[in-house]
Amino acid sequence: MATTILSSLIVLLQLMCVIIVAAYLLTRSRFFPEVLEGRPSVKVQAILIIFFGALSVYGTVAGFEVNGAFINVRDLGPMLAGLLGGPVVGLGAGLIGAIHRLSVGGFTVYSCSLATVLAGLFGGLIWLARKRKFAGITIAVIFAVAMEALHMLMTLAICSPFEQALSVVELVSIPMIAANAAGMFVFAFIIGNLQNERRMQRERDTLIKEIQRKDTELSIAAEIQQSFLPETMIPLEGFDIAGRNVMAKEVGGDFFDVIPLEVIPISQHRLGLMIADVSGKGIPAALFMALSRIVVRVNGSWYPDRPAEAIRTANAIISADSKSGMFVTLFYATLNAENRILTYVNAGHNPPLLYHANGSFEELEATGMAMGALKEAEYSAGKKTLEKGDVLVMYTDGITEAENERQEMFGEARLRDVIARSQGMDSKAMMAKILDEVKAFCGDYPQSDDITLMIIRTV
Repeated sequence: MATTILSSLIVLLQLMCVIIVAAYLLTRSRFFPEVLEGRPSVKVQAILIIFFGALSVYGTVAGFEVNGAFINVRDLGPMLAGLLGGPVVGLGAGLIGAIHRLSVGGFTVYSCSLATVLAGLFGGLIWLARKRKFAGITIAVIFAVAMEALHMLMTLAICSPFEQALSVVELVSIPMIAANAAGMFVFAFIIGNLQNERRMQRERDTLIKEIQRKDTELSIAAEIQQSFLPETMIPLEGFDIAGRNVMAKEVGGDFFDVIPLEVIPISQHRLGLMIADVSGKGIPAALFMALSRIVVRVNGSWYPDRPAEAIRTANAIISADSKSGMFVTLFYATLNAENRILTYVNAGHNPPLLYHANGSFEELEATGMAMGALKEAEYSAGKKTLEKGDVLVMYTDGITEAENERQEMFGEARLRDVIARSQGMDSKAMMAKILDEVKAFCGDYPQSDDITLMIIRTV
């Protein structure tokens, strides 16, 4: 008997494999997403009924007779139909399989036919209970085992004589329960993988849309930020001024400004100059940059003759509004064309390099701490008289800390060397020379920080 059970199981597993392959091909059809989403149309439901009904018929035809009963996997088709499409689909596929089973006849015809119908119906009820979704591996396999066990109990209850029914159940119960459970496991595994693929695809699509949205936002932010930077330099008699900003990302925290006369009405012979570097990168730094720029501009107009007071007041405002711990280093100055006096405040910024016509360098050291760090910070002003041929180079640390592939920094020494070698150039040419030297030094190593540069040349 053990040999008969084993051989029956092998045959049923072969039949099960055919059904699973056919069902797998169905999952790759263009309408199957409707099934996975729990909203199959009437047309799709009809296709499922015919398809799984045909598989149920195949389960009977391909089975074999033992003691007047058929060992088969007929119930697998209706069970899958119900679990995938609901009670209507399950019942329809079960009726197709049951009608065919009735036409075959045999000792167990009524119990087998009824079990096939119930297999589809119960599968559909599980589908409803699972909110129109496939039940998953565990529930599906338990259902297959329970359904075939019920099939065996119905055979014992309905078929007569009981002794013959009992001998049939003893022979076919293990192979049929095992084969149907194995088939259900394989198909549920396939469905699970397909659901995971769809979930990952949805997540990927969502991520792509989010990236595209953020790219659009960054592009808009970059345009807005670039609009803050002066497109052209306001002319000031006796001086040649140039400036440029090179972002490491779409948006950043570096900025420079040449403050127009109509914003700071100090006089037609004076101009406001500013270069700054906000801590951090990306959109937070860009927002903090916008805040800092506006506040300094406004306070500069309030205190046109007192840069130190303008920065002190601006710092108090920025510190009060800064909740993220961000700060900004800033060099702010007013330049008088009549007496060529530069009055400046260095709020923790890289000391600008003042290159004199005689070939010497001078650094304009800090006169106070970075803005936004301490609300009560005090600032003092420094003054320098610019002689003809002097060049003031204002820069952010993106230049001196630019790295090459060996993690070597460009450094201040190289910057001084470039300035000295560019003494005879105008401001734009000198600025281009410095940026070219930095780029050549870094090579293909990616830019890690924003670069901002301003050059004021006395002519």
